[in-house]
Amino acid sequence: MVKRKLGKSGLEVSAIGLGCMRMSFGQNPLPDRKEMIALIRKAVELGVTFFDTTEVYGPYTNEELVGEALEPFKGEVVIAT
Repeated sequence: MVKRKLGKSGLEVSAIGLGCMRMSFGQNPLPDRKEMIALIRKAVELGVTFFDTTEVYGPYTNEELVGEALEPFKGEVVIAT
């Protein structure tokens, strides 16, 4: 996976990120939570290290979903919110 640096911080993330909004907000019916956790973890396995979430996708339910999915990868990924 190609990596990119964000600004002048030196923070490096994958060039491809994963937006997580539709995993818990904005569609009916909502996708299965376990399937979304598996999808996020598969993205990490494929080299994605940049994930987008925000408190308004729920509120807070998306952040909780993303946090649970990425817990095994603590320190290896970046979450934008």
